Amino acid sequence: MPAFNPDEMIARYRDRAAAVRKRPLPPVAGEERQHFIAQAEADFQDFAIIGDSVATIEDGVLVLRIDMRPTGA
Repeated sequence: MPAFNPDEMIARYRDRAAAVRKRPLPPVAGEERQHFIAQAEADFQDFAIIGDSVATIEDGVLVLRIDMRPTGA
C-alpha cells in the first residue's frame, strides 16, 4: 500500500469541486430540480473548503487547517 500523501488528497478535493461546477442538470423539474441544485451547491462548498485546506500529519493524526475568516480579514 503506498504511503498516504495529504497533498494528493487535497488535490482530489479540488478536482471534485471543479467537477461539481461542471455537473450538468438532469432533466428534472420543480422540487426535484431545486433539491439537485441545493445538493450540488452543498457538494461544491464542502469539496472547495477541503480543497483550500492545508493538510499535515501531526503525531499520526491528519490535521486540516482551514481559514474560515472572511476575505481581507
